[in-house]
Amino acid sequence: MHFNAYGGNGAALSADLVNASVFTPEAITPLLTRNEMLRADLTPDQADELGRWARRLDPVFGETDQDAQIALVNDLLAITAATPYISAHDGRRPHLHFFALGADIVARAKDTTAGGLAMAICFSDGRRLGRCDRNGCRTVYVDTSRNGRRRFCSLACANRVNVAAHRARTLAQDREPGYGDPVASPSRGGC
Repeated sequence: MHFNAYGGNGAALSADLVNASVFTPEAITPLLTRNEMLRADLTPDQADELGRWARRLDPVFGETDQDAQIALVNDLLAITAATPYISAHDGRRPHLHFFALGADIVARAKDTTAGGLAMAICFSDGRRLGRCDRNGCRTVYVDTSRNGRRRFCSLACANRVNVAAHRARTLAQDREPGYGDPVASPSRGGC
């Protein structure tokens, strides 16, 4: 299934906002542009507001209770309350917009993220909105893999977990009695 079926740029923008650590116009404007938000220039107050919004988006990712995840997204949708519509502007293929035409960048980002998360839940039961399984990593992601079994935010985190598991197994084997002891050879009849 294509990425767009899991919430398109709205779900991806949600993940990027949640993963952002700095909410300044210089940090967030390129993030919005990368996620296909037009007219993405922000003021410092707008960047702060998107930081607060990102904290509201955060609990949706990795939530395993579907009813709780749906309630979280419905709360977001109630705040935004935009009417979705289809657009094919700027030579793009038809796609959904979740924001009002005259809305500012913050309202458009809120509407787009809430709508994208709603689509992700409807098209994948929310299972594709994940949080990295590596202890200590809080990075979230939208799982666009074919089989929908992604567990880590990156190959680096997956490698760290796999290397640690390998080392733990090796250490456990080394501690087993008899492991690594030389094999006693049967004595041969002497002369």
